[in-house]
Amino acid sequence: MIKNIAIALFATVFAFSLPVANTVSAAEKDPVAEKHKKRKTRLLSQNLGKKVTRAFEAYSENNDIPGAIEILNDVKKKASKAYDKAYIDRFLGNMYALQEGQTKKAVELLKASVEPDVLNTAEQAQSLRLLADLQMQAEMFADAITSYDAWMEFTGKQDVSVYLRKAQAYYQIGRYADMIAPIDQAIAVSSKPEKNAYVLKLSSYYEQKDFKKSVRVLEELVSLFPEDTRWWPQLGMFYMMVDEYQKALATMELAYKQKILEKPNEIKALAQLYATNGMPYKSAVIQDKYLKSGLLERNEQSLSVLANTWHSAKEIDRAAEYYKAAAELTGDANYWRKLANLQLQNQNYQQAADAYHKALELGVTNPGRIYMSLVEAYLYQNNYKDAYASVLKAKEYPNTKKSATSWTAYIREKAGRNGVKL
Repeated sequence: MIKNIAIALFATVFAFSLPVANTVSAAEKDPVAEKHKKRKTRLLSQNLGKKVTRAFEAYSENNDIPGAIEILNDVKKKASKAYDKAYIDRFLGNMYALQEGQTKKAVELLKASVEPDVLNTAEQAQSLRLLADLQMQAEMFADAITSYDAWMEFTGKQDVSVYLRKAQAYYQIGRYADMIAPIDQAIAVSSKPEKNAYVLKLSSYYEQKDFKKSVRVLEELVSLFPEDTRWWPQLGMFYMMVDEYQKALATMELAYKQKILEKPNEIKALAQLYATNGMPYKSAVIQDKYLKSGLLERNEQSLSVLANTWHSAKEIDRAAEYYKAAAELTGDANYWRKLANLQLQNQNYQQAADAYHKALELGVTNPGRIYMSLVEAYLYQNNYKDAYASVLKAKEYPNTKKSATSWTAYIREKAGRNGVKL
């Protein structure tokens, strides 16, 4: 881009050295020229003009940039007038801008060319703009802002791209709040909605952690550029950040129906929103679908969250399926305990007993309570011997000793009535 700008300038590098008759009508007058109509038109000194022409020919006809630079540096030594020096510095700056790794040298020369403010109107305007663009390229962001301001002040122009470049420069140096003024100016003078302006505005508010204003910008992006689907999930996410969960759900659900949600975090957000808004079944269905499709990674978190969600939806068998999957994946006794509790609740007593034993094998923090749960699981199966063995184990732990003792007599009595010898 910078190379193209420099090349464009060379096409007019000599045009302003010659006096030209004014043939433009009053209605078509150049506003920059009008602003500076009292500015003097200057020409290169006659003894330097031919050598500068040779430099231009070396570049334009032979693409000999080093040769052109050599000629210009020689000419510069003989220049005494302020305009001659500024003109040659401008030419050299353009040449160095075309050479890789010479951006800072080009900046130095262009800066020297504009500081005396003696160039002809168009030359000064073009040089200020190129200087600012090269400073951006060289990551001299604060200097670029100054140069863009100088260009606007000199030309009197309001340029959308310049306002946005200023905003980008402010972003790069961390002055996020200062981005807003040039962005708003870009929006105001643009003939059509300028997407980059809103994207930069979003970046500014996000970096300032002003999420409510971020939401407003995203709402504008969705409204002005509905074909750009990336803003829908982002809007939903930001609604979540400002605790507007119903709006978040409506936005994410619409995006899902339009097949916009494609990333794991977007699917997780939709599932979370269903759960937050009291729809655990829908949440679980979404998780289940994308866990099986492979979009969501099958890990401890995804399995345990889905198990909990199915549990909240009162789908006990499905919850048990995923608690078991989490237990087998991790070897975590806590998941086996949760699975056992669910199986007990679902009256799958032997499956509950098996899961409780697995939890005990892996080590639980409160084994006494597990043994008491085993008592219940075995009694429902009329398995008095195993119930009695479990209650005796429960008596070994201080926190369950009292309740286990009271159950001991009951189990003996129950077993005796059913002809079972303990």
